[in-house]
Amino acid sequence: MINKNFGFGTQIRKSPYFDATIKWGAKGFSVYNHMYIPRDFGDPEQNFWNLIETAILCDVAVERQVEITGPDAFKFIQLLTPRDLSNLSIGQCKYVLITNTEGGILNDPVLLRLGENHFWLSLGDSDILLWAQGVAVNSGLDIKIKEPDVSPLQLQGPNSGKIMIKLFGDSIKDLKYYWFKELDLDGIPLIVSRTGWSSEFGYELFLRDGTKGNELYEKIMEAGKNFGIKAGHTSSIRRIEGGMLSYHADADIHTNPFELGLDRLVNLNSEINFIGKEALKKIKNDGVKRLQVGLEIKCEKLNGPNTTFWPLKSDNKNIGKVTSAIYSPRLKKNIALAIVDIDYSKIGLEIDVIIDNKNFKCDVIEKPFFDPKKQITSKLLE
Repeated sequence: MINKNFGFGTQIRKSPYFDATIKWGAKGFSVYNHMYIPRDFGDPEQNFWNLIETAILCDVAVERQVEITGPDAFKFIQLLTPRDLSNLSIGQCKYVLITNTEGGILNDPVLLRLGENHFWLSLGDSDILLWAQGVAVNSGLDIKIKEPDVSPLQLQGPNSGKIMIKLFGDSIKDLKYYWFKELDLDGIPLIVSRTGWSSEFGYELFLRDGTKGNELYEKIMEAGKNFGIKAGHTSSIRRIEGGMLSYHADADIHTNPFELGLDRLVNLNSEINFIGKEALKKIKNDGVKRLQVGLEIKCEKLNGPNTTFWPLKSDNKNIGKVTSAIYSPRLKKNIALAIVDIDYSKIGLEIDVIIDNKNFKCDVIEKPFFDPKKQITSKLLE
């Protein structure tokens, strides 16, 4: 039975897994890409421990896909992103940035190449379908752009591999990090990738028939019952530990890749042509004026993530803002991602943060805060 306090309306879409998430304990929702996403299955710290100790299943159908096909699809995809895609194989995924003419970040999706001229952009929270269609109008390229009937689920955590073997057999062991396979599960058509927004070992299952959402959810929960699976939500604790970006929080249209230390995703010295190339060349040559840093906030345990940007100061001078903050029960400290004036980005520097009109000290520290070499996510399934 749906809680009457949820206040659902027809203007926001429900995911194909909506009924299943209610059944399995979803207590609260937020809106992402014009869709409801379950964000509360009880204690968020317990959700974190479930993720890092066993496995959780998350409805991330809000990661909408933009599908680009046609004879010029590759040329068009390359136009959207500063990352060189010349070595992108069919069956491979890449984390990419989409930039505008000023070099600002519009989205940071995962790109999947399904065929020679068949691509999906698996989106963060912004309207890239509209951007892509706008870019296409005067591009002169022969392409088709649409949103397909595709809805991802995330199965994440150390036991996710065992659950996938139960579902698909031993052949799933061959799936490498940031690669995918087209699979069928008892008549349910899927793309399965070794990706996820969790900083943990895991998979994303892209459902290609929205009528089978609850059936797929139930099959995964049944397969995982002996492996400690729990219904859950994307963990703010774990993604901040891993230094993963949340669009609109840690990056937006006014943020460029170099401020976030994402130089590796920008290829300025190759012959590729992309939107924002000249702007990004100028930013690179001039040098950035601010940088993203990690912080340890020295105050009592934070009661959940920040819901506003917290001002950062030094000698009473505004020097930046905290974009994402949380208490890590594993690290036993408050950690945060922040954007600061470059003069205040040095590791070990002490600065001030203002939380609810109170001043607290914080130290600039290395990020990511845990598993910086991504050994967890990229390990082989045994």
